[in-house]
Amino acid sequence: MTSELWRKTAREVVGLLKRRDVTPLELIEVALARIAATDGAINALPTLCPDRARAAARRIMDGPTPATGTWLAGLPIAIKDLTDVAGVRSTQGSPLFADHVPARSDIMVERLETAGAIVLAKSNTPEFGAGGNTFNEVFGETRNPWNTALTCAGSSGGAAAALAAGQVWLANGSDLGGSLRTPASFCSVVGLRPSPGRIASGPGERPFDTLAVEGPMARNVEDAALMLDAMCGRDDTDPLSLDAPASSFAAAAAERRLPRRVAFSPDLGVAPVEAEVRALCAAAARRLTDAGVVVEEACPDFRGAPEAFQVLRAAGFVAGMGALYDDPAKRRLLKPDIVWNIERGRALSADAIGAAERARGALYHRIVAFFRDYDLLLCPAACLPPFPVEQRWVREVAGVSFDNYVDWLQLASMITLTSCPALSVPCGFTRDGRPVGLQMVGRPRGEAALLSAAAAFEAIAGLDRQVPLDPRSLGR
Repeated sequence: MTSELWRKTAREVVGLLKRRDVTPLELIEVALARIAATDGAINALPTLCPDRARAAARRIMDGPTPATGTWLAGLPIAIKDLTDVAGVRSTQGSPLFADHVPARSDIMVERLETAGAIVLAKSNTPEFGAGGNTFNEVFGETRNPWNTALTCAGSSGGAAAALAAGQVWLANGSDLGGSLRTPASFCSVVGLRPSPGRIASGPGERPFDTLAVEGPMARNVEDAALMLDAMCGRDDTDPLSLDAPASSFAAAAAERRLPRRVAFSPDLGVAPVEAEVRALCAAAARRLTDAGVVVEEACPDFRGAPEAFQVLRAAGFVAGMGALYDDPAKRRLLKPDIVWNIERGRALSADAIGAAERARGALYHRIVAFFRDYDLLLCPAACLPPFPVEQRWVREVAGVSFDNYVDWLQLASMITLTSCPALSVPCGFTRDGRPVGLQMVGRPRGEAALLSAAAAFEAIAGLDRQVPLDPRSLGR
């Protein structure tokens, strides 16, 4: 039985740990064996820290069980390589930090470890998390377990691929323009982008940033809710951080409460979407209709949002990486997409940034009004299914061409601007077996209702046991 524990859900394994039917040390060996068996095909977890993990396991086994709070009881997890873990190589996918070993962990990692999680590995990411395909000059490319000729997307691609292949039970990710939701869609797992402040992170140079957030990834909705409980809570290091709710997100997800009235949009009125993706997501919405939910085709007005996102993202790149660009020796090591984004930001005027901020504010007020009529907004999580891993970014969808590496992610990035919680949940497969995810968007700070509805949809769709799977080499 122990050798097959990688197939179980995080909740099932945490239950075994709490009953002492299995030990954290045994789980570490199960995960390491699964990584050894599968990572040669997908390259999801390039950095392992087994000695650190075993030491943490012994402390958990010898210590008391906390009387309150979420307790993961020694569950091995993966942490994205953008996030510092004390004493572990943390590269950010960049040659500039290829040998970086931080002395302190990010406060999100500290919170997870306090909740009984054990960091076993760092998951691969594109350089500085920039881009929707996971590859970098330090570790190479990460491949999709469903078909190793295809990308797992990005930037939390290593996390999504590791979950789909059964290497770990939970993984964190981060999301600016879809970096949790797109990999979840491409790998048929769950990725939740929570409200800004829901998960404290840092310390960082830009603690007031609301575009980029941390979030949980899991093989199913209830496991994602469990991880969110272990991640959330206020920390003065993060000025935006929120108190943990009185009732757990896991309890909300377990209720599987269907919404009363939802809106469905095949494209948010701004993005080209491949026909098969449109059809699969529309069919997913009809499943809710069959379950008694009122589903209407409707969408908030996203006018001006694509342009506002590009401006604010570019300004953020200047704030976060302008110093690297200014050093010629370091600039030569930055990938072209990052150089383009910084230069675009440097070319912005104050008036352009101010206009983007106003456009975002107007969009938020329209979203609040929209959610007075609807409980959820549904749309595709990505405009197409997984594409060949060698393709750096998507150049064209449904006859619409893109001139940069960001615009194909508009279905996710438009939701980022709203600050509403959103997740990708599996909703089907194309005729040639490529995964497709449905994006479900909740009211501002409405993670509990969102997770409950997503868990209800997941039960209806019946796709939550499709993973983990052995990596498949199917070709294009």
